[in-house]
Amino acid sequence: MTPESLDRAMMIGVSLNLVFVFVELGFGFFSGSLALIADAGHNASDVVGLLVAWGASFLARQQPTTKFTFGFGRASIYAAFLNAILLFAACFAIAWEAIHRFSEPPPVAGLTMVVVAAIGVVINTVTAILFMRGSKEDANVRGAFLHMAADAAVSVGVVVAGVAIMTTDLKWIDPVVSVVIMVIITWSTWGLFTESIGLAMDAVPRRIDIDELSQALIEVPGVVDIQDLHVWGTSTSEIMLTAHLVITDETWRGSLEKVQRMLNERFSITRTTLQFEELSESQVCLQRPSASI
Repeated sequence: MTPESLDRAMMIGVSLNLVFVFVELGFGFFSGSLALIADAGHNASDVVGLLVAWGASFLARQQPTTKFTFGFGRASIYAAFLNAILLFAACFAIAWEAIHRFSEPPPVAGLTMVVVAAIGVVINTVTAILFMRGSKEDANVRGAFLHMAADAAVSVGVVVAGVAIMTTDLKWIDPVVSVVIMVIITWSTWGLFTESIGLAMDAVPRRIDIDELSQALIEVPGVVDIQDLHVWGTSTSEIMLTAHLVITDETWRGSLEKVQRMLNERFSITRTTLQFEELSESQVCLQRPSASI
């Protein structure tokens, strides 16, 4: 997903959801539905989540400075973590409300709530689709995608529960659907949460198989061993690699170009710091990774 397409998706997503917040507030006051007013507040928090992701993406694209020599890419990691926390908070709120509705089922909100929720399905689904492609490679974009997908799921649940209650008068349908939605959101958010923590702790990014990467480096002509290999994410979309490569002779100039091209083409690693050592001068790396945690 290019920066231009991401900015466009963010602008459309923020605009659509901000309009929907005011629509929900208006219908909520008009119909006297406290649920719609509360959901407008929830959707306002989603707008904040999108703005956080957008701001972090903007910072990550800024040039490094003499003080921040790596740039501001980590802002996207912290934004992904914050959005995961916001999603968990939303799940807690859904679960809390569902518990109260099991014991004290509220009256059916009526056709107005179902219609507004249906509008929410369309808006949130369209917004989620805008981020779908970028969410596969960027945890920050995935946080925005999950926000919108979760809201679309909630809106679908409201429509289904509302229609079912109006036709059957079974008020327990609403909290049951809410619990199912909460479980789905929690399950899908857990991956974003653990990935963002891993990136913040300089773990190897999930899309990198470190064993495959090591084998690919060894297979480069002239390279016989790897020392001090480190791979981490400088942002949610950019990967950094440093390594000492042991070579048999002074062929490192040709090997350097081959290694950098291979890392870029096979693993999308564009930022590398490589040091070449001759076999006779190499030493055992004292920081060689042990068993995985």
